[in-house]
Amino acid sequence: MMMRLRKQKNLIAQAIPAANPSDYSTPWYSVAIACLVINTASVAAFAQEGQGDKPSNYSGSAIEEVTVTAQKIEESIQDVPIAVSALSGDNMDALKIEGGNELLRAVPNVNFSKTNFSSYNFSIRGVGTQSISASSDPAVAVSFNNASLIRNRLFEQEFFDVQRVEVLRGPQGTLYGRNATAGVVNMLPIMPEDEFASEIEVEVGNYNSKRTKGMLNIPLGETMAFRFSGAMTKRDGFDYNTYTKNDVNDRDLYSTRAIFEWTPSDKFNANLIWQHFDEDDKRSRTGKQLCTTDPGDDMVGNTETTSLSKGMTSQGCLPGSLYSADAFDAPNGTGLAYILSAAGLIDPYLFGGSLSDWKDPYSGVEQSRDLREISTSFDPVFRAENDLVQLNFEWALSDTLTFYSQSTYAKDDYYSSQDYNRFTTGAVFNDLAEIGDQWSLGPTPGGIYTDPQLGPSDGILGVDISRSDNEQWSQEFRLQTAFDGPWNFSFGANYLNFETQDDYFVFNNMFTMIAEYVYSRGTDEDGNNIPINCVDPTTDLVSSDCIYIDPNSLENIDEMGHNYFLSRNLVDTRSWAVFGEAYWQITDDVKLTTGLRYTDDEKTTTPISSQLLLGTYHEDGITVPGNSSGGYTHMGYPEGEKLSQSWKEYTGRAVLDWRTDTPFTDDTMFYVSFAHGYKGGGSNPPRAEIDPARVQYQPLDNTFEPEFVNSLEFGTKNVLLDGRLNLNATAFYYDYTDYQVSQIVDRIALNENFDAESMGLELELAWQMTESTRMNMNVGYLRTRIAEGEESIDVMDRTQGNEDWTVLRPSLQVPSNCIAPVEYVEAAIALEPMFFMTPLWALCAGSKQWGSYSDAIEAPLRYDQILALFGYDLPQYNPLTDAPNGGRGFSADLSGNELPNAPKLTFNLAVEHVIPLSDWELALRADYYRQSESYARVYNTEYDRLKAWDNFNASATLTHPESELQMQLYVKNIFDDTPITSAFTNSDDSGLTTNVFTLDPRIIGFSLNKRF
Repeated sequence: MMMRLRKQKNLIAQAIPAANPSDYSTPWYSVAIACLVINTASVAAFAQEGQGDKPSNYSGSAIEEVTVTAQKIEESIQDVPIAVSALSGDNMDALKIEGGNELLRAVPNVNFSKTNFSSYNFSIRGVGTQSISASSDPAVAVSFNNASLIRNRLFEQEFFDVQRVEVLRGPQGTLYGRNATAGVVNMLPIMPEDEFASEIEVEVGNYNSKRTKGMLNIPLGETMAFRFSGAMTKRDGFDYNTYTKNDVNDRDLYSTRAIFEWTPSDKFNANLIWQHFDEDDKRSRTGKQLCTTDPGDDMVGNTETTSLSKGMTSQGCLPGSLYSADAFDAPNGTGLAYILSAAGLIDPYLFGGSLSDWKDPYSGVEQSRDLREISTSFDPVFRAENDLVQLNFEWALSDTLTFYSQSTYAKDDYYSSQDYNRFTTGAVFNDLAEIGDQWSLGPTPGGIYTDPQLGPSDGILGVDISRSDNEQWSQEFRLQTAFDGPWNFSFGANYLNFETQDDYFVFNNMFTMIAEYVYSRGTDEDGNNIPINCVDPTTDLVSSDCIYIDPNSLENIDEMGHNYFLSRNLVDTRSWAVFGEAYWQITDDVKLTTGLRYTDDEKTTTPISSQLLLGTYHEDGITVPGNSSGGYTHMGYPEGEKLSQSWKEYTGRAVLDWRTDTPFTDDTMFYVSFAHGYKGGGSNPPRAEIDPARVQYQPLDNTFEPEFVNSLEFGTKNVLLDGRLNLNATAFYYDYTDYQVSQIVDRIALNENFDAESMGLELELAWQMTESTRMNMNVGYLRTRIAEGEESIDVMDRTQGNEDWTVLRPSLQVPSNCIAPVEYVEAAIALEPMFFMTPLWALCAGSKQWGSYSDAIEAPLRYDQILALFGYDLPQYNPLTDAPNGGRGFSADLSGNELPNAPKLTFNLAVEHVIPLSDWELALRADYYRQSESYARVYNTEYDRLKAWDNFNASATLTHPESELQMQLYVKNIFDDTPITSAFTNSDDSGLTTNVFTLDPRIIGFSLNKRF
């Protein structure tokens, strides 16, 4: 036949019959369809016995053979000694798997969770991408047509015109190379064919959903063919913003793909693929933001706290259960440094400034208990664009040797903006204009503050932007033998160049107010204080530090302002590798596979420090670091010295498989494998560049180590009941070294390394019960365990229950909370009327500009000596040496804890029954998925616990085989559940709030599909 893809006509979905999607949406259908499927399937199964005509959905009672390319050659899935699941496009239509985030419903021991920024975590057997740094790599290699893509839109883009998706579980370090320590997800498109064909599908559903898919296949003479396909989705939002009265989290996206294939002879084939994805809507990057309010300490020791000092002992949110009614509170903002600065440090508004009487700006917040309901000043803005071009050559150099070449270029742009806090404050600003003429130039006339990016408001506004710009180019060459003898080989080499720029902005009108009125102040002719936007510290004379304020709108920022937070990460990754596998057919039934890969990775990171509220001071004709802010520059974001890291590693595998006959199976294979995997390390982002005379940062690692895994796996694949039952089982054990996990520390994503182990069992069953009824089931059991002796500081519980220490909030430029001895905090409260908060701030490491309690720290004030005048006899205290971990907190023991997002049990059951109706066929289908509880973080506290959740879907599909017309009605998430599937803890200086993620709601749809 002309096209290599003609072979693929024989590829049929594994274990699930073909059924294309179709939908009609009316709320009451959810229960009706569920009952219809449950009650009809069992009865109809018996009704079909004795009928002569077989449904065309099935070629017979045996399960059709599934061909995969898990080892980069076409093989039956039952012959591949790898734990692999394959889903055809028809499979995924039947299961209503519309994107990569839903693959967990069809593959054992797979989990998916969205992360807080531009990425996601696809985990296999408990191993995923828990590191969120721009320099970290994915643990699961997500590939398009065998080409691994470091950044991709697996979460956003919907599947269309798919030949199949293969999910390989376990390290695939030989053929798939770097960043495949957990496994591989490989999406293979349908290639052009030698006959004219076309297909159109339209769908409508609830939430005003409209979907269209289509395909056009055109042969061009005897040797060429062209295939064009596309898909579009548009619907209203799943969530509701009670503040703006708008539906949010909608979809407006489309994808296109064009493939040109040329086969001039039986020995040569070439194809060129272009794929484009575009989205522009109000998709929410995160879900609701939860918080169990921390009210602070009423008493410290034997001393009652004031409203101010009480707020200083509050970390904002407590580590309470995310499922408690208390979790729908808001953070205690009284002690947040930017609140204190705006409220009480605005000279001459001291103790009576912009914020009224130390009011907690979040005290009146009442959140809805509905996870799909938010209250934010800004609706989300989401844009993503992805382009991929791939050129493939296949050249048969001889009857036994084939040369392959694959060139891939991908470009990915991502932009997401939303309200930083998923709730709004009430009116919090004083009307300074009413106080008198001398206040008319104050920051909040009429109780309104106007921010250049966020506009006017009587409350606190916060918005973030997560933005990513990525470019990748890769080239692979490979030689594959096809000898008749016992030996065969595969040799190859590849090269990868990946460049990324990840930007994360946080805008807050309090930041700008502080920049204008605390720092960049001048005076007018009458001596009144006025704000000055300090562009040049040598000419714009200000009485304090010079901080440039970006005057542009949010959409047009010049990215030079220090009135907002910007974390910019530039990473250039270059990698090359050589690899090979040898296949030795020792006997007719025994084969040994050995593979080895050498990888040379190099990452170059350009450190760019954040500059929030940092400026310089100009005196005596020279510009010096800011007197109070400690900044080295007043505008812009200078690049630091590049940091280069490199690793040279060997990975590989050895697999022994044995085929045998047993009395109770038609075909059986056993295999045992050992694999060694590797994932590159990286660099942690730099913290703010600040004068150590103002803030003394504690040392944090600039880099993090690569990951390594040793995997041992035993498996068996079986065909039973004359081909009507496939039963595959796997047992595995992982020994993991330096697993990478991130948390927010000092406003950066700090990556830590932990040793761990993972073990488990997997069972996959596909059973053609009758000629009309088919069942699929998969079960995954997983046990993960962090190694003995591993520890980490839990930002949600820094004292670890030690009653002799308490949490304190630090000053403005110290981003993370600290802990201090109760006796010192109690004494410092006594000095509050004279010294405001400075005695408490000085108890946090790195705060010597506010004073100290030790002669080892040079500071303007010695509070231990001042306290002695009031009868307090306290020894000297240096938090850097006298407090655990320099005052950062006690380390939590992680020994034996489970890895994040690693449920012990995953289970899926799907049943489909086909009923002939004259010239039509009615397929009734139901599938059920459940995963057990897991944890969102390595600390495994009640705060981290994610409850077990399940998902039930059903469909009814009516097909007319002769005309190739199909109609379908389906319901997803029948019971409209909203489980929390993952959670992300925000930074200390935002109150340690928690962003949660959940499933889509009940989706009902009706589709019409026609092939020509």
